[in-house]
Amino acid sequence: MEATEQAVRRDITVNAPPERAFAVFTDRMDTWWPRSYKIGAADLDKVVVEPREGGRWYELGVDGSECVWGEVLAYDPPNRLVLTWCIAGDWQLDEGASEIEVTFTPVGDSTRVAIEHRHFERLRLGDAMREQVGGEGGWGGLLAAYSDAVG
Repeated sequence: MEATEQAVRRDITVNAPPERAFAVFTDRMDTWWPRSYKIGAADLDKVVVEPREGGRWYELGVDGSECVWGEVLAYDPPNRLVLTWCIAGDWQLDEGASEIEVTFTPVGDSTRVAIEHRHFERLRLGDAMREQVGGEGGWGGLLAAYSDAVG
């Protein structure tokens, strides 16, 4: 089976134009990302996506520590975002990286936000990570929290 067939795909339609949908997903990720979804030792203060190709995607701890989750591979507002995810199935940093592609497609006055999380084979315990992000606490729940933040 090819890796693309093993990707986790989720989508949601939010009541906002693509520009707002993209901005809430990237610039305001911190408003919807659960505080318990972190890997650093310190409590989570903020989630940051640096707004450029080559930028970092990281958590900032309340003590000022940074824990980089991945890199921004594509930053094309308001259409598309691609991130690497350097966290293995045991929720520890990994030298490998899966990819998360998010697209924002206008649907009337709303926007369809679609996520494809792929290339789990590049991670240690990649099958476990695929199961976790595809499960109840994964992208489905994250997109529901995101939709609430969009308003």
